[in-house]
Amino acid sequence: MIIGVPKEIKPQEYRVGLVPAGVRALTKHGHKVIVQKSAGEGSGIPDEDYVSSGAIIHADARKIYEEADLIVKVKEPLDEEYDLLKPHQILYTFLHLAAARDLTLALLEKEVIGIAYETIQFPDGSLPLLIPMSEIAGRMAVQVGASLLEKEKGGRGVLLAGVPGVAPANVTILGAGTVGINAAKIAIGMGARVNILDINMERLRYLDDIFGARVTTLFSNEENIEKTALDADLVVGAVLNPGARAPILVNRALVSRMKTGAVIVDVAVDQGGCVETIHPTYHDNPAYVVDGIVHYGVANMPGAVSRTSTFALTNVTFPYLLKIANLGIPNAFTRDPILLSGLNLYKGNLICKPVGDSLNIPCALPGSFF
Repeated sequence: MIIGVPKEIKPQEYRVGLVPAGVRALTKHGHKVIVQKSAGEGSGIPDEDYVSSGAIIHADARKIYEEADLIVKVKEPLDEEYDLLKPHQILYTFLHLAAARDLTLALLEKEVIGIAYETIQFPDGSLPLLIPMSEIAGRMAVQVGASLLEKEKGGRGVLLAGVPGVAPANVTILGAGTVGINAAKIAIGMGARVNILDINMERLRYLDDIFGARVTTLFSNEENIEKTALDADLVVGAVLNPGARAPILVNRALVSRMKTGAVIVDVAVDQGGCVETIHPTYHDNPAYVVDGIVHYGVANMPGAVSRTSTFALTNVTFPYLLKIANLGIPNAFTRDPILLSGLNLYKGNLICKPVGDSLNIPCALPGSFF
């Protein structure tokens, strides 16, 4: 199989979909790897490292897409990449289709085979390819929020940890999954007072066991969300429904009642966001103010720590990539139901039901094809 690695073109996206170790493994299995020139530079990987591992370098992205049977990326295709895709080409990347109707329709029209990192799911419900980026985003959310609380950046002028004689900041985390628990770790480490909310009582019991009195765990309902949001200096949106749009937990009316200069970091923005007033932003202009509240909506937060993120991501994505290359389609799906859970699009058909429900697009069952 020919595997193509284009350079990411999303603004301030410095990650890359494959590292030289992956190239070496693929070529040892008889596959051909073509990498766009400077694709790895943002992650500190020079072209020479790819070449020495067995890759071929092409300067033009169009040539990558023309030759490749499988495209491995980090982020979803942007408008200017739609025409580069060809029918029945395998696209293996983060897709986040539930909040992207135009992208979904474009990929359906192109009849690509779309495999989304974020919906590959183990039987216990965990999302192995999403976990490393969620860990990074959760840790970054508090780091970013602490910075935005500085007065010169529009915040309340509050130090997250406080000082002797002055109370620390209040941090509210909506969602106790991977993002939430990592946000809690950093907030606790920085000395903040932390509330974490979720609808999964078993998860809250687990967090209560590991964090003890250092966090307050609360069942996520309208009353508790309102109370903790109004008291918060920093709100972290950490809600995830795999493949589906994030639910709105903080509406515009509630945002308008929050403390002036409070900060919202909505990590769920790539799935539509759990705060009504959030919209996607980029690293070069990451924050904006609505009703006196600072909003941070960068949809590719881990891209800011690109080297750490690239290696963490490819550690978990590569085994499935190798399986797809070695077995081909559809054999890889019929032999591995976990990989099949990542299939969102198949030759003009939408396969992922949560995406179909979110976008009101008819959805086919995988069993119709395999």
